[in-house]
Amino acid sequence: MNNYRVFQMDFGKIYGLLLDKAVKKGRTKDEVDEVICWLTGYSTAELEEFCSASVRYGDFFRNAPRLNPNRTLIKGVVCGVRVEKIEDPLMREIRYLDKLIDELSKGKPIEKILRKGEG
Repeated sequence: MNNYRVFQMDFGKIYGLLLDKAVKKGRTKDEVDEVICWLTGYSTAELEEFCSASVRYGDFFRNAPRLNPNRTLIKGVVCGVRVEKIEDPLMREIRYLDKLIDELSKGKPIEKILRKGEG
């Protein structure tokens, strides 16, 4: 799938997929929301609003109120690609979220996922 198609996807649909992945592994909606809010600066109320509105996934990241500066500490592989090596800045932001949800789903403590105390 090319980047353009990913950027055009509906945020609500992607959010549902991310939530399903985490919940199936015993995590909660609140934890998923906390991770997304930490990364983007959106509030949980805004996330709820975006799920019912028609917001494109690319626009969700382009318009994020304050991307967390510690997001650059996120390292690792998602879909066979190292997130820190992704050249397209928007795709890198999207893959940061994918990596955080992967960590959440694998049972990593929320404090470590949110890179608290690092940086």
